[in-house]
Amino acid sequence: MMALSQMSREQLEQEKAQLEKRYHAFQSRGLKLDMSRGKPGNDQLDLSNGMLEVLTADDYKAENGLDCRNYGNSDGLPEMRKIFADLLEIDPDEVIVGGNSSLTMMFDNIASNMTHGVRDGKPWGRQGEVKFLCPVPGYDRHFAICEYFHIKMINVPLHSDGPDMDMVERLVSSDPLIKGIWCVPKYSNPDGVVYSDETVRRFAHLKPAADDFRIYWDNAYMIHHLGEEPAKILNLLTECEKAGNPNMPLIFTSFSKVSFSGAAVAAMAASKSNIDYIKKRLTVQAIGPDKLNQLRHVRFFKDANGVRAHMKKHAAILRPKFAAVLDKLDEELTPYSVATWEKPTGGYFVSVNVAEGTAKRVVQLCKEAGVVLTGAGATYPYGKDPLDRNIRLAPTYPPLEEVKEAIELFCICTKLAAVEKMLES
Repeated sequence: MMALSQMSREQLEQEKAQLEKRYHAFQSRGLKLDMSRGKPGNDQLDLSNGMLEVLTADDYKAENGLDCRNYGNSDGLPEMRKIFADLLEIDPDEVIVGGNSSLTMMFDNIASNMTHGVRDGKPWGRQGEVKFLCPVPGYDRHFAICEYFHIKMINVPLHSDGPDMDMVERLVSSDPLIKGIWCVPKYSNPDGVVYSDETVRRFAHLKPAADDFRIYWDNAYMIHHLGEEPAKILNLLTECEKAGNPNMPLIFTSFSKVSFSGAAVAAMAASKSNIDYIKKRLTVQAIGPDKLNQLRHVRFFKDANGVRAHMKKHAAILRPKFAAVLDKLDEELTPYSVATWEKPTGGYFVSVNVAEGTAKRVVQLCKEAGVVLTGAGATYPYGKDPLDRNIRLAPTYPPLEEVKEAIELFCICTKLAAVEKMLES
């Protein structure tokens, strides 16, 4: 088996005919498979079913005697804050626990900055065309927030150790309208990149031209390991404090892929000074989060070690799915040299770069044969992948057998689209 680039036109025609035969066989099966979003599978959700029964009619008080059925505690239950603080390796006073979605907390902070500024500074919405740096490929929902608020997005290449920090430092230090950067520092979405110690330290030592610049550090996958040894990453909050930039980072995380995606708990971490300021806003915005749900999580997990033990059960379910994807990619695509991909050690995705100019065609072919993928371009701001090559695979939700079917079809479509492209040239 040889690389497509080494084949003659006649060989490419023969390869195309064989691939079309395999493709039409898939079409005739009437598949309806979905690998478009990084959702937990039903077997993962089942792991937390005991949470539905962990509270009784007379169990509604927190450790400090607070009645969780009533108003209060805008920053969350102390024992829930402690669990997140232990996982994030910070102080509980540097944590706010909210509702079920960290994305909501990110959106809320940017909305507040647009209308009221950062810590009562000049509102972003009155400063002109504010901008965010966006490491790519990245998370489409981050980009959607920026689009919603008409924040201009600037692509920054993501390398194996994190964003291109030379570019980040140059841009941040020269443009006062650059107000933030999106980061998924551990098992990034979609590449699975883990930021190096040097990258974290360079973030901590940034010298922004804007005094209201913030690092949006979305630590969504901090405990979502696939291997036995979790990846290690420096604590950004600690490093920023050392560097004299304690208020620059805003850290977000949640249990959306730990317990129940629609009924989890989310948290935000920052300097004590930032937390005190944000709490003032929260007392106006709401009279407290769902403390009974937080109490359920505390009773079920008990502590941070309980969460870690729970995540090993998730990993045992996900590991075979990721192995099936990576093994099939290697078997089908490596000999043809038509795609490259990352081999993540955690997180929820496998990022594949197919032949340039063919990602949209691959997604279309898969859809027409019954497999829905994340749209081509979704991992770039404005949905525009300049090379039309990146595709995010999400193997977590379907059962293992469906994952195997879907990835086989994906490989066929990837090769077929590449052959078509070569025959057109």
